[in-house]
Amino acid sequence: MLGFFLARQAGLDDPLRLRRAESTRRVLGLELNKDRDVERIHGSGVNTLDIEPVEARYMLSGGSDGVIVLYDLENSSRQPYYTCKAVCSVGRNHPDVHKYSVETVQWYPHDTGMFTSSSFDKTLKVWDTNTLQTADVFNFEETVYSHHMSPVATKHCLVAVGTRGPKVQLCDLKSGSCSHILQVIFAGHRQEILAVSWSPRCEYVLATASADSRVKLWDVRRASGCLITLDQHNGKKSQAVESANTAHNGKVNGLCFTSDGLHLLTVGTDNRMRLWNSSNGENTLELYSGSRDCNILAWVPSLYEPVPDDEEPTTKSQLNPAFEDAWSSSDEEG
Repeated sequence: MLGFFLARQAGLDDPLRLRRAESTRRVLGLELNKDRDVERIHGSGVNTLDIEPVEARYMLSGGSDGVIVLYDLENSSRQPYYTCKAVCSVGRNHPDVHKYSVETVQWYPHDTGMFTSSSFDKTLKVWDTNTLQTADVFNFEETVYSHHMSPVATKHCLVAVGTRGPKVQLCDLKSGSCSHILQVIFAGHRQEILAVSWSPRCEYVLATASADSRVKLWDVRRASGCLITLDQHNGKKSQAVESANTAHNGKVNGLCFTSDGLHLLTVGTDNRMRLWNSSNGENTLELYSGSRDCNILAWVPSLYEPVPDDEEPTTKSQLNPAFEDAWSSSDEEG
């Protein structure tokens, strides 16, 4: 690390090299916390988690049993080994509990007094954290797969909801109604919407992922709606006609923006993870190509060696673009 400081002070290194090196070190050092555990409340699988952005202290979890649990992540005991306790929960005996699997939970982006949940029971519920009672309930005609509130919105309180139908519904928390159905006959999705995410850069830009293998960016203010349809081939002709204008060769079941909103990360049932330029829709990098022998992958920023004076700039070598562990649990031991 001292070498990086000296090289930076002497002007021999790119200003970002130290930051990239430190990011690489931290990513490669990630491992499960052996000192912290979480109290087990759910009786079956956990589908969704969300940590509130204000203090990063409280966490919500939603399970396939319809139960919602609120955890306190702070170590109040000050002991090196501790278990994060459940503060409260919406259990099976709660009058407002979801009837079926909870698919998404999300804190209100600006304080911990409210959170939302959506479920296979075709509802989106708005909860008062203090009383643990529903403040509002949105009912839909079809199964709800995902919902999201904008983290930066100041001019609207819209919740985007992805349903089994090929449309995104926008629910207005202020008026308490589904104010707009985002659907374009020719440019819209053809199958269910599996994931939605608002841009953290522009409060009116929404990304949607569908079972039709497509990912679209929308401006909810525009009548035409769709801004970009992501293309994994970046506009180049492919041998498979069915893969044209698709983000993945399978259902796209997850997406999220980077914190600066400049890139979008998507994942599909084709075992691919891709990084996109959110402004022009360019497929910049395939981060992960899954197989039975690839269980661990960490993506880190590219690092570059200084170019010796006697070499051409084109000989600059790239270091550590990715690190992959090809260990498989099916390998024979001994």
